[in-house]
Amino acid sequence: MRTVLLLLFGVLLIGCKKKSDPKPPEIASLVFPNRNSECTTGRDLNQTTSEVEFMWKASDHTESYELRVTNLTTNITQTVNTTAISAKLPIAKGELFSWFVRSLNKKVKETALSETWFFYNAGFQTTYAPFPAEVVQPQNGASVFKDINNEVTLEWSGADIENDINGYDLYFSTTTPPEILIASPSANQNTEAVSVTANTTYYWKVITKDSEGNTSDSGIYSFKAL
Repeated sequence: MRTVLLLLFGVLLIGCKKKSDPKPPEIASLVFPNRNSECTTGRDLNQTTSEVEFMWKASDHTESYELRVTNLTTNITQTVNTTAISAKLPIAKGELFSWFVRSLNKKVKETALSETWFFYNAGFQTTYAPFPAEVVQPQNGASVFKDINNEVTLEWSGADIENDINGYDLYFSTTTPPEILIASPSANQNTEAVSVTANTTYYWKVITKDSEGNTSDSGIYSFKAL
């Protein structure tokens, strides 16, 4: 009898045990179109448009994905929701695009954003502008301690299909948009130390230049110096 009661008690404990909360989705890893590349595999639709297949790896605890593809010339974004790990979109030839994937799960409020990748959709260009510089540090919106010299080091990365970047223009100020050109580093320099004051928010951007006279704008980033 005692054994039976113990078994019943164990069953009750298991039955009453609180179920674990659902886990938030994890970040999807992007696969194609490749980062900082020219996509040449699109299916030709007409003189101005081709259909490109976007692919990514499945992420854990994810029910569906939201693909967002933005034409950086027109700032028009196309969005696709899917349970698959790929989706096809008609996009303009010869244009610069950014794309990322959001992982979703209806059981939780949290979502997860992938990296954002840039690419050109192949067209009839004989030259391409550099890809927008990507910020390495400080991350956008971060709070950063200045060093003993009252400086913070800005770092970015640049890329170009034709590998002909010949320099950068760095804009930095306490106002937005930043309009003060503080440095014009060469192509092989991607850091710059800037003087800062504690408890002040700063804004900065990088213009990338190539040997053909093409330029690209990183967009505006900010950080707070501590």
